[in-house]
Amino acid sequence: MMQHNIFTTMRSLKIMDGCKGTQVYALNPSGPPTTAGAGAGGVGDKLLHHLQDHLRVNSIRSKSNRVFQAPNQTLTSNNNAMSENLLPYGLPSTDLLEPLIDPCLKSVDFVQTLADVYRRIENCPQFDKWKLFLEQCAVFRGLSDPKLFRKSLRAARQHAVDVHTKTVLSAWLRFERREDELIGYSAMECCGRNIECPKASLVSGYNPESVYESCMCSSSSRADDEFVVRDEECSTSEEDGDVSFCIRDEEVRCVRYNIASLSRPFRVMLYGGFSETRREKINFSKNGISAEGMRAAEFFSRTKRLGSFDAKIVLELLSLANKFCCEELKSVCDAHLASLVRDMEDAMLLFEYGLEETAYLLVAACLQVFLRELPCSMHNPNMMRFFCSSEARERLAMVGHASFVLYYFMSQIAMEEDMKSNTTVMLLERLGECATESWEKQLAFHQLGVVMLERKEYKDAQHWFEAAAEAGHIYSLVGVARAKYKRGHKYSAYKQMNSLISDYSPVGWMYQERALYCIGKEKMMDLSTATELDPTLLYPYKYRAVSLLEEHMIGAAISEISKIIGFKVSPDCLELRAWFLIALEDYEGALRDVRALLTLDPNYMMFQEKMHGDHLVELLCPLVPQLSQADCWMQLYDRWSCVDDIGSLAVVHHMLANDPGKSLLRFRQSLLLLRLNCQKSAMRSLRLARNHSSSKHERLVYEGWILYDTGHREEALAKAEESISIQRSFEAFFLKAYALADSSLDPESSMYVIQLLEEALRCPSDGLRKGQALNNLGSVYVDCDKLDLAADCYMNALNIKHTRAHQGLARVYHLKSQRKAAYDEMTKLIEKARNNASAYEKRSEYCDRDMAKSDLTMATQLDPLRTYPYRYRAAVLMDDHKEKEAIDELSRAIAFKPDLQLLHLRAAFYESMSDYICTIRDCEAALCLDSSHADTLELYNKAKEHVNE
Repeated sequence: MMQHNIFTTMRSLKIMDGCKGTQVYALNPSGPPTTAGAGAGGVGDKLLHHLQDHLRVNSIRSKSNRVFQAPNQTLTSNNNAMSENLLPYGLPSTDLLEPLIDPCLKSVDFVQTLADVYRRIENCPQFDKWKLFLEQCAVFRGLSDPKLFRKSLRAARQHAVDVHTKTVLSAWLRFERREDELIGYSAMECCGRNIECPKASLVSGYNPESVYESCMCSSSSRADDEFVVRDEECSTSEEDGDVSFCIRDEEVRCVRYNIASLSRPFRVMLYGGFSETRREKINFSKNGISAEGMRAAEFFSRTKRLGSFDAKIVLELLSLANKFCCEELKSVCDAHLASLVRDMEDAMLLFEYGLEETAYLLVAACLQVFLRELPCSMHNPNMMRFFCSSEARERLAMVGHASFVLYYFMSQIAMEEDMKSNTTVMLLERLGECATESWEKQLAFHQLGVVMLERKEYKDAQHWFEAAAEAGHIYSLVGVARAKYKRGHKYSAYKQMNSLISDYSPVGWMYQERALYCIGKEKMMDLSTATELDPTLLYPYKYRAVSLLEEHMIGAAISEISKIIGFKVSPDCLELRAWFLIALEDYEGALRDVRALLTLDPNYMMFQEKMHGDHLVELLCPLVPQLSQADCWMQLYDRWSCVDDIGSLAVVHHMLANDPGKSLLRFRQSLLLLRLNCQKSAMRSLRLARNHSSSKHERLVYEGWILYDTGHREEALAKAEESISIQRSFEAFFLKAYALADSSLDPESSMYVIQLLEEALRCPSDGLRKGQALNNLGSVYVDCDKLDLAADCYMNALNIKHTRAHQGLARVYHLKSQRKAAYDEMTKLIEKARNNASAYEKRSEYCDRDMAKSDLTMATQLDPLRTYPYRYRAAVLMDDHKEKEAIDELSRAIAFKPDLQLLHLRAAFYESMSDYICTIRDCEAALCLDSSHADTLELYNKAKEHVNE
């Protein structure tokens, strides 16, 4: 009975496979040297000499920080001839490899941090919730899933109260979609919802339920305050007026009572016994207002409206209102001027006025334009004057617009643009000045330390890291140790990390950093421990790979670096493998990796930033077989069929070099990048697909995917429907079906999704996409218990080489109680897609326990980030009454991947052991990731009841 309950719980926790395709990786990292490379010695020599010359030219300015070894080092006896040509460039050296210091907040007990944040969000006053959600944003920033960060950012905006906070958070949400890169989009363009509407942001008040509603921009033309003022309304007649304000040669007739009602100073002046009280004519020439401005003031005193006066006159009124404390007049002028700010030109013109006159809304409107224009506005010449200096921050503070959230947003963009710039440093300094909460100080000081380390200002870096550690950020001690090491105090750095490891529960990054200050076996042991505790850390793999290279074991070096590339793709690891492959004269493999890394980062500079990746592509291309565009399509089908995502990326990159405006290829590129969990690069490819689209209906589809991938499902559906209304197309129907399927479908909804996918299949498209549609259609048929129809879909997908359909077909066989056939089907997928962690994981469901254990061990070895193997092994241990071992198995994965399902299962285990305190902690951590998870909420409430008994 225990076994049934455990495995039922696990099955209920499993996330449904996504419709875009299972995340399956297959690499052929080391393959045999290509015949073209081996047979092109003359061209190879030219490549090597070109690289040599290029690096020599750049060696002088980086002599003190060389990463490459001396040319007299040898590789193997078999490669001596090639080594003579290759090694003048040098090979990577272990001595100068260093792990990066993460600029985000990092906790020694991340689960406890998540639980604390959730508890404080639930218990804080409603008007303060946005602050806690902002803290949650900072906590999530260091995780690999950007959707968690965006979800918290939306929640912060949802609960924002004042105009300033709404303005900053709305602009930040827009920036996360990088709409600045979309051709034809205006910075002030509205998405149709209050949450990002520039006009809704300028309305103060707490109304969390309204943020997802349609804003006023999407309705018919709004009422305009500006109206035509009749001549007789513009001035007070001689009979009505009882006082005149003389401004130079002109007199403005007013009603004394009306002017006195504008403010207390006016009332005292006109009725308080001063000389003006007895005068019918008052000299007003020295108060900075023109006669026309005074007429506007008189008009407002009667009507409480501004009318259609020019902005110049309204600015005069604003100044008058400030001088004579006319709060109502100031408020109306402020709002009117704010409504006039449309673009950067308006903002720059009125920003200074707003600051001088402390006009809150006007400054907010100008600030909003600046923020929505980021990152381009970061290079505006007024940037320093308005934001960067301490004086600028104080001026903003006087108007209520200097805040931690403002400088947090701006400093993150500055770090992305240029971490070493003075602008970045100054913005982070202002961030520190605005920090009041402990986590705010930790973040600001830690990031200042990271920036100073990058700038090689090691003394300042140590100072800021120490300040962050003193504020409670334990991870900043890594920065302290690194700064000491850079200043020549290696032993002190080693002692620092020793102390950290002895004082806290072991975490992978602790051992990784200590390894930097060790040598020999101790270093390798620390790196091994770091990988065991956190297999996602890059540095240990890179160090071991280069060490193997130095020991003349280049094949083993390639295998080592390929381990991390198999489940966590990064440009630096691809660069390292490409360099190894060049040394092996496997130019085809090297070119594949360079093209893939340029897809991730088009501006990547190789060989310690001495050569642009595109230039290396030019040098490698003559050494490999030349392919036409038709050849590339055939190769793309083969790579896609082999579930070789890195190889597919390389082919698409090659095809785009020949046809850079092909939006279809950009879209394929984005799908591959999403499968590789490279979401930032995937979104860039999607934006480029949208910008290069040749028709409106195509552009709408790509805009829909951008919206969907950033959490705007309803808006994505609207884009799909608009596209279909213009022209029926495969991609529009597919987008609509995909967005609708991303929820629990009732039978009626499932039938509608089926109709949409069938419509998609009737439209023209290539086999790659039709295979995906057939695969998705089969999945919906399975959910509707139409197994024969599902099997037909999967077979048709396989006929057009959609290899992932083996997985769906295996599921059909399993549901038909044909377990052996299901197992065989998954074996076919494993054979076609080598190093396929997902396939091993899925096959484990169709075999006995021992075989399942073997498959899941292989799955974890290939991709430690997959959570099902840990959950399965833990459930087996729990079923065998090995509670501690079961908890340890889950904790091992949670340490580097705090996953909702892992946390929920561990909470359930703790609950079965009557450890309700740990149950509550894990439930709170899980709910911090997803506050609406029903099973976790139920378990959480049960555990709290036990504690309160």
